[in-house]
Amino acid sequence: MPRLDSKAILQGRRSRYSMTLVLGITVSVVCMAGMLVYLWLLAMAGGAAAGIDGALGFVVSLVAAVIPVGILVPLILMLDRIEPEPGWVLFFAFVWGAGVAVVASLLLNGWGLAHVTVPLFGQELGGFLGTSVVAPLVEESAKGVVLLILLWRRRHEIDTFTDGVIYAGMVATGFAFTENILYFLSAFFDGTLVATFAIRGIIAPFGHPVYTAMIGIGVAYAATRTGRLRLLAPVGGWALAVLLHGMWNASTRFGWYGLAVAYVVLFAVLMGVLALAARDRRGQIGAIDRYLPPYISTGLVTPADITMLSSMQGRRRAREWAGRNAGRRGRTAMKEYQLAATELALLHQRLDAGSARQDWKVRRDSFLALMHVARDTFLGRLPQPVTPGWAEKPTDSGFLRRADFAHVIAQARSQQEYVPRHGQQAPPGLG
Repeated sequence: MPRLDSKAILQGRRSRYSMTLVLGITVSVVCMAGMLVYLWLLAMAGGAAAGIDGALGFVVSLVAAVIPVGILVPLILMLDRIEPEPGWVLFFAFVWGAGVAVVASLLLNGWGLAHVTVPLFGQELGGFLGTSVVAPLVEESAKGVVLLILLWRRRHEIDTFTDGVIYAGMVATGFAFTENILYFLSAFFDGTLVATFAIRGIIAPFGHPVYTAMIGIGVAYAATRTGRLRLLAPVGGWALAVLLHGMWNASTRFGWYGLAVAYVVLFAVLMGVLALAARDRRGQIGAIDRYLPPYISTGLVTPADITMLSSMQGRRRAREWAGRNAGRRGRTAMKEYQLAATELALLHQRLDAGSARQDWKVRRDSFLALMHVARDTFLGRLPQPVTPGWAEKPTDSGFLRRADFAHVIAQARSQQEYVPRHGQQAPPGLG
């Protein structure tokens, strides 16, 4: 029988591969590459006009823009270590921000400045309105589109508000990366690179992620709730993102005092987002403690294992233990076991909330099958695997006992041929 597709199971799909994802990444990467070429040409033209090495300016600006990304991305991903999102979907969000969103914003902001704000209000006031009104509207819309795509195509991977914040943070960080190259390049030629980097790269690098996190929270509400309010939640999040973005851009008109006030507001919002992430983590641990005990009878999990799954330290120790038993494959299998168990608990949580898919039993059995296969892998071929460190006695952990789960594995594999969606029956010729 073919090996279970663990990534497809964890993503709740028939296959880990998605044409929407492939197409989205391709378009985004092309747009990002086009922007980098455009910025290179700007650097060479600016350098030739100023008698400065344009190539050096581009490289310095690129390196300076990479630094905040290297800081922000790990911090964003740390918010959701219990149930991390699929890597390729996160990459899609990042390159959408760095490519599609930037290209759309560049074109629309330029058009709005040239044809709307300046003709109507004059050069000075029109420029201010273009920066504080048009730019936030355009940029948050361009970034928010990818979150709507994820809500449409990957709704059931958004289990908490934190998931929405994660995706929003990635698209915003990608957007800020390309935008920063443009700002740093201009500052390089003006001789203000150090000051610009200090503001955009050190003092307030979290600006874009905080703005767009509001949209992510709205999208997460729509993904995890029922009722009419969920239809308005993404719009409300977008409006708040535009408001915060416009406040920051407008604050520059009032000097350092205006920037300080805007910074305090954004910092307070950031603290609120972190508090929300902490609450979500407690909710995930609570779901594990509440919904996994009924599965003790399967032999796949015991009270000691549930305790292990409820802390990051316990999970890390379990991966180390699995690595001693079966090497790198064992560590990977333990990670898949932990993710499957977490997804199983969150599936029941969504079921209680009334937002689970109608094929939730198929997903449940697939998670159980993956837990079983993963356990067989990380136990390795040792005659007597090392006793799990979180279990007082060998019999306290399900990882030292085998359960007859062949029927669940067979069912999960057969469902990979066709997984019904929204309770519909397979058309003739399928399944």
